[in-house]
Amino acid sequence: MRVTGAEAKRVKREALGVPDPVKHRQRVAVPMQRRAPEADTRQRVYRYRCYPTPAQAEQLIKTFGACRWTYNEGLTLRDRAWREHRVTLGFAESCRALTGWRNAEGTQWLQEVSSTVLQQALRHLDAAFGRFFSSSKRYPKRKKKGRSRDSATYVRTGFRWVEDAERPGTGLIALAKQSGPLRIRWSRPLPAGVRPVKVTVTRDRAGRFFVSVLVEERIEPLPPVFLRDGGAPKAVGLDLGLAALVTLDDGEKVDHPRLLKKYGAKLAELQRSLHRKKRGSKNREKARQEIARLYALIGDVRRDALDQLTTRLVRENQVLVVEDLSIVSLVRSPKGKGRRRKAGLNRTILDASWGELFRQLQYKCAWYGRTLVVVDRFFPSTRRCSACGVIGPKLDLAVRGWSCEGCGAEHDRDVNAARNLRDEGMRLCELVAAALPPGRVMPSMIRASEMPDVVLTA
Repeated sequence: MRVTGAEAKRVKREALGVPDPVKHRQRVAVPMQRRAPEADTRQRVYRYRCYPTPAQAEQLIKTFGACRWTYNEGLTLRDRAWREHRVTLGFAESCRALTGWRNAEGTQWLQEVSSTVLQQALRHLDAAFGRFFSSSKRYPKRKKKGRSRDSATYVRTGFRWVEDAERPGTGLIALAKQSGPLRIRWSRPLPAGVRPVKVTVTRDRAGRFFVSVLVEERIEPLPPVFLRDGGAPKAVGLDLGLAALVTLDDGEKVDHPRLLKKYGAKLAELQRSLHRKKRGSKNREKARQEIARLYALIGDVRRDALDQLTTRLVRENQVLVVEDLSIVSLVRSPKGKGRRRKAGLNRTILDASWGELFRQLQYKCAWYGRTLVVVDRFFPSTRRCSACGVIGPKLDLAVRGWSCEGCGAEHDRDVNAARNLRDEGMRLCELVAAALPPGRVMPSMIRASEMPDVVLTA
């Protein structure tokens, strides 16, 4: 049974070391007013490469370690509170415990780091518990040095922003506990006149530092795209695959970059070199950093290619139709006979990064006034003839072309699937448009799995 009331306060104070709230006890209680974003604004993150000085880098590394320690200590405290005393702790209690940790004799080094950054680490822990309680994620895990990403989030009270009058959208960002501003490579400007909401500094495995700036801005939607003949919205069906990364309904195929295969020989050579080095030696750390730099190059190339592809698709089409793929099921661990072949297939699927492609399409459609239609994963897009609608037998993955038994049409496997997805997506769009009340605009995403059966069969 959960312990509440006065007994819970006593347990928190005596057994867990969480003091009672005494700040502003003499003042009249005023409800906290959350800062509401302005109307018609969206949150957007701009990511830049930064080059801190040796002193700044040392202080940032210390901040990363303090955030990781605070997160783990908060997780341990909340776990012990429930397992031993059946008491629940929230963000407020964790912050009061943080004050005690900063003043304790053995952990006074936490005072060398801004308290707002450590509070944000506890807020991230609270958000992780929220996702766990909503049954969408697993129980929060402890962070480990070298395994977890090094990051620190600064809210508005933890950094200073001075915009450059000669170059609007750029300026100086000075973090708390640091003497000077960071040296940032402004690859593109921020929205002029907009003050950042949050600043997150990260360091990847290759040792590179990045600054992610969160702003609230008005993103203007793109002009609608219609067909020339009938005035209907222009739609495109996207079939995700491995022979070609994306196949469009007009026959265009975007090649799969296969970056892991391209750099596979180099990666294998570096891995063998790493395993020849003695554990804990400086040469082993150098070899590990070289591998991390190569993986960072692969990730940058893949992310940039997907970003350019999704931007082009969103600009040229009004409705984008994809299939709902269960990537987790597709990349299950191989077992039994043929596991070596299945492991290679899993590696190719992960290299394609379908999840990142879908994520970019989703938020870009929401930004620029487009509609993303996600067709049900059991829709027979491959076996169905796009000319007459006859559904044929199941096809092996090695079969790249087939002929329809009903009308005799010759089909390319991927192009036929893209055309069927386009037609099914337009059908769902018409059903949703007919069910919308007057004056309502089309939603940015339509999922066939979330639509009622009455609408689907209409």
